[in-house]
Amino acid sequence: MLLIFDCDGVLVDSEPLSCRIDAEILTECGVPYTAEDVARDFTGVSIKDQIARIESERGVRLPDDFTERLNRTLFQRFEAELKPIAGVRDAILSLPLPRCVASSSIPERIALSLRVTGLADLFDHVFSSTQVARGKPAPDLFLHAAAQMNARPEDCLVVEDSVAGVQAAIAAGMRVIGFAGGGHCGPDHAEKLRRAGAPVVIDRMAELPETVRGSV
Repeated sequence: MLLIFDCDGVLVDSEPLSCRIDAEILTECGVPYTAEDVARDFTGVSIKDQIARIESERGVRLPDDFTERLNRTLFQRFEAELKPIAGVRDAILSLPLPRCVASSSIPERIALSLRVTGLADLFDHVFSSTQVARGKPAPDLFLHAAAQMNARPEDCLVVEDSVAGVQAAIAAGMRVIGFAGGGHCGPDHAEKLRRAGAPVVIDRMAELPETVRGSV
């Protein structure tokens, strides 16, 4: 079995911070968003798809340097404030299975997130939505990760915190465990993941090893 981990909200507790910064930059650009708006609409979505949706739905054109401004601010704050999801390192080390990361974030952000939180040594294989034509909820990223890891989709188990990610895993023909323990997850988050198709949802990484073994 191949374990495929999303990064933001699964390995690192980045979503509250990134949603707040995203909303700040969008509002500065004259497109008002709250952190709650960003979390609701764009968790698990690539920046490319986010920009396309905002420009289409709001009838605006974001500045050409929007992504650069966002990433510059994010990276500065991540260096100082980003933390791993509680218990995730021990949970991963207790599972002697092939594993990789498949994230909607750009490679530089994934690398920074794993380095700052002390998780980089756990993953030799990291995949980004920039490597495929369509981001989550399309299955492209997970199928690309499986192909690169020489695993059949039916032999993959995805750990995801977002509705888009759960939908992508199911579309790829993979099993999925929902994770509702990130700082951005409200009381109804687990139910949202279940409605998206996750048959099992956990809210603590300490539950992951036993849940994975039960799926083997």
